[in-house]
Amino acid sequence: MSKPDRIILLHATPVAMAPVKEAFARIWPEAETINLLDDSLSIDRAGQDELSDALAERFVAFGHYAYSIGAGGILATCSAFGPPLDRLAAELPVPVLKPNEAMFRAAIARGNRIGMLATFAPAVTTMRDEFDAFVVETGSAATLDVVIVEEAIERLRQGDAETHNRLVAAQASRFAGYDAIMLAHFSTARAADLVQAAIDVPVLAAPESAVLRMKQLIESKER
Repeated sequence: MSKPDRIILLHATPVAMAPVKEAFARIWPEAETINLLDDSLSIDRAGQDELSDALAERFVAFGHYAYSIGAGGILATCSAFGPPLDRLAAELPVPVLKPNEAMFRAAIARGNRIGMLATFAPAVTTMRDEFDAFVVETGSAATLDVVIVEEAIERLRQGDAETHNRLVAAQASRFAGYDAIMLAHFSTARAADLVQAAIDVPVLAAPESAVLRMKQLIESKER
């Protein structure tokens, strides 16, 4: 029996861990997933308007450590570290996937009016840049509107997932008539069912899209 693929998950906050674990269990249970957590990354990122060079270097070192312990693929679950993930993708010989890359592709395929519900404001600028890059790459005319749901992530960090989900779902109606709604962060995915119940617009969550994309990348590399 061949050894399962080792996928290293880079976490900058513990609230992102459960949603991606559940996504792997549903979609790709054969993969060997290893969790690396450094929640100082998200704490320090929250205090910066723009990602500092020093913090970017810390994240790059985090990714190189993941590769050193046998990663066949690296999946980041925090959406606030796009530039260092680009660097890791260029420096490492294994697939390195940003948390929202696959979700952005899926959303753009659904139409031009895309909404996004976010709970961690420092990540939004980077995510807009990444979304715009995919728009250019695909030749799409898609636009992105973002609503930041105040207080939701703090409630989640305090262990109150029910209030987090309710706060996120309460903003869904602002995207009525859109072609798709994205839940910005892995941590936000736990609100997907409640958001979908609140509005008749396709709701996309990052973990499922990311796991499917990583599985495809690994399988295509093995052929």
